[in-house]
Amino acid sequence: DFLLSLSVKDRRQYHRTSGSVPLDDIPVWTPAAGGSEPNRYPRNEKLDQKISLYSGDITKLEIDAIVNAANNSLLGGGGVDGAIHRAAGPLLKKECASLHGCETGEAKITCGYGLPAKYVIHTVGPIAQGGVGETERKALRSCYKNSMETATENAARSVAFPCISTGIYGYPPEQAVHEALATVREFLDAHHDKLDRVIFCVFLPTDKELYLQTLPLYFPAGDTPKSDS
Repeated sequence: DFLLSLSVKDRRQYHRTSGSVPLDDIPVWTPAAGGSEPNRYPRNEKLDQKISLYSGDITKLEIDAIVNAANNSLLGGGGVDGAIHRAAGPLLKKECASLHGCETGEAKITCGYGLPAKYVIHTVGPIAQGGVGETERKALRSCYKNSMETATENAARSVAFPCISTGIYGYPPEQAVHEALATVREFLDAHHDKLDRVIFCVFLPTDKELYLQTLPLYFPAGDTPKSDS
């Protein structure tokens, strides 16, 4: 409660990581006109300035909420989960223990403790090592939707997502990117006034490339004006 009551500036003395990245330093993704595939969604100008693609460490982001790709225990693990717990410090695990786990597709919120982010939203992605079916697709979409709902319920206006389920959980990244973008697009279409920024935080160059290729299908540019000639 003490940490959550502080201003962004006053919280900085409690950060356990150096080199935090404020929201203003995270560039907004702007759609370029023209693409090889037809757009899956119409243009929505209200969503301009709301999407970012950030390549780097999610634990450095000084925003309202970062999403943790957690496991069902919520007690820390490998990958991004372990990195978030290490950067936040032992109090995060203590609060997580009081939440008594989390079902796949659900989301639970905690304080960010030593992180630059005010909150951590923990969500549990589906394990897809046996292949991806409707169950896995629905669960992955639920992760994104429930995380954004949890953010807005707690007045968090900026939220960053890692690539959920694509690591050891085995969800193919080239399929996961579509579920992530479609869910965020549909949520923002319905609640564009509730979130100022959704950041897709990628770590691998291959994931960055996937997002760069796929973002224009879900957040297209305006039509290019036709010349009169």
